[in-house]
Amino acid sequence: MRELRRLLADAPFAIVAPADLGLTLDVAETGATYAENAALKARAFAEASGLPALADDSGIEVDALGGGPGPRSARYGGPGLDNAGRTALMLRELAGVPDGQRGARYRAVVAVARPGGRLDSFEGVWEGSIGHGPRGSGGFGYDPIFRTPDGRAAAELSATEKDALSHRGQAVRAALRALRALRG
Repeated sequence: MRELRRLLADAPFAIVAPADLGLTLDVAETGATYAENAALKARAFAEASGLPALADDSGIEVDALGGGPGPRSARYGGPGLDNAGRTALMLRELAGVPDGQRGARYRAVVAVARPGGRLDSFEGVWEGSIGHGPRGSGGFGYDPIFRTPDGRAAAELSATEKDALSHRGQAVRAALRALRALRG
């Protein structure tokens, strides 16, 4: 939520989180794609709140893992693993894979749903690779092992640098442009 609030700081409308409205929906991410999961969440919150709702789904896609874990990134390795455990698992699965075959990307889809059913989706992709070990203390999830094209770990970037480059930043900026256009 902190990241979304930063990315939406210049929005020409008030940003409220579900908790601000007393909403505690737990929307199951049963979709097969990022777009389906983002749409499920956005529609559920738009219906429950009566307000336009923005939701995202994102994940990491690793070439050497056949594009996985993809939309299941948060559940990679099973329910008993935390971020550090999922990162360690990925590094074990990529042990011995040479640098030239460690390509990866973060992908995010932001869905904006309006009461009454209209839905728009926006995608962002951040290309990089998977390093051989964690670096940095910023970010979350796979950021310590995701390497940007210049070789830095996403966890080594400042919040401002990450927002400018990231998959989520790209998708949110596209959504904001579309929402501003709708407002005229």
